[in-house]
Amino acid sequence: MVAASKDPAAKPPAQNRPNRARTRSDSTGDDLPVTVELPDAIHDLPAGEAALTIDNVAVSPSLLGSEVSLSTSSIPIIVTNLTVPQAAPVEASEAEEAAEVPALPVNYSRRDRLSGVVLDGPESAAMLTADRLIEFRRRKRTSPEGFIPALVFALTFGLVNLGDTTKIRLRKELDARIARRFEGSSRFVPVLTRKGGVGKTTVTALIGMAMASVRDDRVIAIDANPDRGTLAERINKQTNSTVRDVVIRAAGISDFTQFSTHVSRDETRLDVLASDTDPLLAEAFDENDYNVVADLAARFYDVVLTDCGTGIVHSVMRATLQRADALVVVSGGSVDEARLASETLTWLEANGYAELVRNSIVALNTATQGTNLIKLDEIEAHFQSRVREIVRVPYDPHLAAGSIIDFNSLRPLTRAAARELAALVVDGMSSTRPQ
Repeated sequence: MVAASKDPAAKPPAQNRPNRARTRSDSTGDDLPVTVELPDAIHDLPAGEAALTIDNVAVSPSLLGSEVSLSTSSIPIIVTNLTVPQAAPVEASEAEEAAEVPALPVNYSRRDRLSGVVLDGPESAAMLTADRLIEFRRRKRTSPEGFIPALVFALTFGLVNLGDTTKIRLRKELDARIARRFEGSSRFVPVLTRKGGVGKTTVTALIGMAMASVRDDRVIAIDANPDRGTLAERINKQTNSTVRDVVIRAAGISDFTQFSTHVSRDETRLDVLASDTDPLLAEAFDENDYNVVADLAARFYDVVLTDCGTGIVHSVMRATLQRADALVVVSGGSVDEARLASETLTWLEANGYAELVRNSIVALNTATQGTNLIKLDEIEAHFQSRVREIVRVPYDPHLAAGSIIDFNSLRPLTRAAARELAALVVDGMSSTRPQ
């Protein structure tokens, strides 16, 4: 490869050509003394372009050697004295100023600060947390419940804490069982029996009130009784809506506020969805209708109780049992009531719900007629061989009236039975469950 050299015969660039005078001829052929002065070069080649410009140099192929084929489409040329313009140097003050700007923090968190990571840049506003800024002093000791423990605690200015009394401690333990949180989808608890008039609706209301008064989440009781249920009459009604209205307006119910307009709420925070007051419409409430209502209830409630009525072969019963996480069977204190409750368990076992039966609870309502003539211990012994637990519900004049139930007005034994029922139901349900 040969370095290119300048050719003296090459024409000078246009911008370096001298201006020439030109003459003009007239029609006779004589030249007229007209002189036109050409202007100077309009465009001066910038220094940067001049440095990159390759001189017009002719290269002889013979100088490349025999090993170079003349058919080569490109000829390498080495150009000497080629200078590339350099960027203007940055002033020292600008460079120093750029070096002094710290890098912005990336995902710097409280955990990083506590673990000793040093932040070079400024902190974000998210770092001003309450646990960082507030100085927590010694927390106030909780006063025990009970007359004697509370008195001793007050007289000793909190230095002596005897703890809660046995009764208070048992109550708190029961509250903790009822309030156990569930993960995943809602839990469904049907309350059923094959015998009417044994207090199934009352037991449903009692369990719901006991749960709602303790739990932090939402509890609802749905009256799915095809025989004109009376569950909504056990609380102060705030709406005339029924399960039929929910089915009709299901497509337009998108949030809890819209759904809550169809339910009535008790003082314990139990929500109740009434059944149809027209017996013909109540009978027409079928499996598909229940699934619509149950799907909506599962979106807004954590525990769904269902008053199933006496129609154990009704299509609603099948839909209810398919969703059941726990089961409560109500029995009266008479011979036929206990026998029909046992036959209910037999029917469930024969139809594929044996595991549900073994985990179920029997509520033995002792307020029915003839209870004082029956050996309740024998009834309990029979059901003990078939179910997980039995709870006696004592007679209560407040319940015997068949009207609105005020949970706080019940006798202590009745409230205790309702709370024990609620705790046993919660105990039988798994804490975790797929969504």
